[in-house]
Amino acid sequence: MPQGDKSSYTDKQKRQAEHIEESYEKRGVSKDEAEKRAWATVNKESGGGKKSGSGRKTASRKVGKQARK
Repeated sequence: MPQGDKSSYTDKQKRQAEHIEESYEKRGVSKDEAEKRAWATVNKESGGGKKSGSGRKTASRKVGKQARK
């Protein structure tokens, strides 16, 4: 997959990236930087691209569970 190709992402991941990007832009981050940060966040949360398997936990949920112990 060439760099920058978003075809392997789900519609939900694409929507998430779009909302995150808009949020960064509202805070004054440039369009290019906002897009990079948004996709980095989506990749961190979901592991990037389409993943199969139910019950997959995202990074933020793992951290949240550890903090509650």
